[in-house]
Formats: sequence, C-alpha cells, structure tokens
Amino acid sequence: MATTKKTAAKGKSYDGFTEDEVAAMKEHAKELKSKQDPTEAQLAKIAGMADGDREMAQRLHDLIAAEVPELSPKLWYGMPGWTLGGKNVCFFQDAAKFKARYATFGFSDEAKIDDGDLWPTSYAINKLTPAIEKELLTLVKKAVRS
Repeated sequence: MATTKKTAAKGKSYDGFTEDEVAAMKEHAKELKSKQDPTEAQLAKIAGMADGDREMAQRLHDLIAAEVPELSPKLWYGMPGWTLGGKNVCFFQDAAKFKARYATFGFSDEAKIDDGDLWPTSYAINKLTPAIEKELLTLVKKAVRS
C-alpha cells in the first residue's frame, strides 16, 4: 500500500491521504461534474485497465447489467460502480488503483448485505471463476433486493 504523504492543494496541506487517494478524490469531483453518459464512462475506465482486471471488470459489468438491471453503472472515485436511486451500492477496484496485489469488489453502506453484527463489505479477487461470479451476483442481488 502507498505511504502517507503531505499533499498541498490550493495552499492547504492535508495529512493522512496518499497521492493515490487524493487522485481518487479529484476523479470523483470530475465525475460529479461530467456530462458523459455513465455507462460510456464506466466502459472507458474498464478499457484502460490492465489485462486480467479489465476482463474481470468487463465480465462484472455484463453480469450486473443482465442479472441486476435495477442497478445503474457509474464511475465512483474513478472505479466502476453501480448505483440504485443515485446512491452507490457496489464497486470494482482494479489492483492498480491503489497499487494492491489483487482487485477488490466492494459494497457501500447502502448495500443490504447485513448479516448479524459482523459481515464482510469487500472481497479480494485474483480470478473471476464461475463459482465466484455466482457468489458475487448473489450478494449484489441481496444488496438491492433485501
């Protein structure tokens, strides 16, 4: 994981955010102002990913569109995300995003995946197998249909 650095923005300094995190926040600000079609923006972001992650992100994009059509694709902090009623429910984070050794599929607090007092909200993915696709789709469906 990247180290914490002091970053200057408009004469102010902030401790605690890495350069990658600051870049993600800037991407999010651009997304909020963008007039680009959200699906096109998501597909363009996916197309720019490294091999492996690109294939996983594209497959998730296709699966979610087919199996959970109530979710809308949208970029979320520079990552492919899916929203319901304008609120982010889940996202795919490629490994390069924060220089991680694996991609991540995660859920926001809008997702209805609660399971007692403790449940995972993100999953590391090295390979998207049919079994993993099924498990993730089950969670995504639960996130919006519970």
